[in-house]
Amino acid sequence: MNKNSNSYTIIYASVMVILVAIALSLTNGLLKEQQAKNGDLDKMSQILRSVKIMTGLKDAEGAYDNVVKDVYALDSKGVVKISDDRQAFLVNVSKEVKKPLEERMLPVYEALIDGQKKYILPVYGMGLWGPIWGYVAFNDDRKTIFAASFSHQGETPGLGAEISTTVFQKQFQNKEVLKKDVFTSIAVLKTGQTAKGKDAVDGVSGGTITSKGLEAMLENSLKAYDTFFHSKQTKP
Repeated sequence: MNKNSNSYTIIYASVMVILVAIALSLTNGLLKEQQAKNGDLDKMSQILRSVKIMTGLKDAEGAYDNVVKDVYALDSKGVVKISDDRQAFLVNVSKEVKKPLEERMLPVYEALIDGQKKYILPVYGMGLWGPIWGYVAFNDDRKTIFAASFSHQGETPGLGAEISTTVFQKQFQNKEVLKKDVFTSIAVLKTGQTAKGKDAVDGVSGGTITSKGLEAMLENSLKAYDTFFHSKQTKP
């Protein structure tokens, strides 16, 4: 074929476009797989932090498999709707919290820490500038908080972003979400204030909106597990 002809130019350009498109498609597929994997590892790492285990992404999967013994998803009546670990892990809590209570899927992560069972529940809400989320781990009594871990998207450093610090999160340890067998959640208040009939923690100084967003997140997310909190079964 004459390399100087219009036909050669058109064919050559077409072939190059196709090859580049194939290469981009393959690269995109590989990147999506890696991004999904990294997302899973980050989620595992966050779950582990709620039971006081700090690990990087490299070691997250091994630590998670060693600690988390069962994962399932309930409905608001405490009935197991998803018993497969992987499918329960993939439940998108950010979407579930927007649904009517009776339609939500509520993941539960059962962990074993020093021979003691812990129940890890996800929470999701809104701060000042964007989403906030986290995991709250409960002791076997299903009312006392063992530990908690919170994250955020876009909160102001030194202000609302303080919800992701160890100092703030440690306040939740040993707080109870049930009083006289009634769900009360946890209040997030200005330093020195108290809440009648419920446990409370100090909010972030200068981050009132984020603090109240976190309080609302706990109320909305954990209230959905009310039946679970009152259940005495090993697994509903």
